[in-house]
Amino acid sequence: MTAAHMSRTGVPPQMSVVEKIAPTDPIVILTGAGISKESGLATFRDPDGIWAKHRIEDVATPQAFARSPDTVLNFYNVRRAQMSDAEVKPNAAHAALGELEGFWPGGVLVVTQNIDDLHERGGSTNLIHMHGELAKTRCNECGTIVEGLGDLDCEMTCPSCEASGTMRPHVVWFGEMPLEMDRIYSALSNCGLFVSIGTSGNVYPAAGFVQEARSNGAATIELNLEESLGASAFEEARYGPATEVVTGFVSELKARAAQ
Repeated sequence: MTAAHMSRTGVPPQMSVVEKIAPTDPIVILTGAGISKESGLATFRDPDGIWAKHRIEDVATPQAFARSPDTVLNFYNVRRAQMSDAEVKPNAAHAALGELEGFWPGGVLVVTQNIDDLHERGGSTNLIHMHGELAKTRCNECGTIVEGLGDLDCEMTCPSCEASGTMRPHVVWFGEMPLEMDRIYSALSNCGLFVSIGTSGNVYPAAGFVQEARSNGAATIELNLEESLGASAFEEARYGPATEVVTGFVSELKARAAQ
């Protein structure tokens, strides 16, 4: 599908969200697996994605870790090895968001559902990993967080409390509360523009962010390869590869910031 600009009614919008906002308006950007797909990382919910090959109940819940920690740790060791691959690099969409943070006067907050580090490597610094970070390990006993991409195993000992067998990936599993929700909702209540990039629109609470932003008066736009399940909640949408639609949109914001 080529990049296309549409309103939520299916016709070209009379006024773009870029025209509706002022350069002093804060921007909140939600990103999902779709922004990292062109960097070579597998998505989760595509027909050929990660959840098509693994049962969530077996590898991504606290119960799975308690029942079979080796299985869970091996699953994340594979994900860590993939992220360490020299071929996996930030793409133009990541770089564009890093650039946006540098020139937008109102400030930019990126809230990502992704557990990879491609936003950081793409230049974003004002960033929330609401689902955690694959490059970190956390102790289930005391909460200590350790950085590093080495393999995880059941014999690991926490460097702080010295408990054994309690080290797990620092990621949010199904049934657990996403991170920094108070900060996210505060940003949504004060932003002038909410942008959703590469998300499926069926994972809550993130799928409800657009309604939260709209209820507080923000303009909203979806940038995606195709319509998400929540597409009708956005006032504008642009569809195509992230490296095209995100970079094009950021270019428009750059022009707006200079006005």
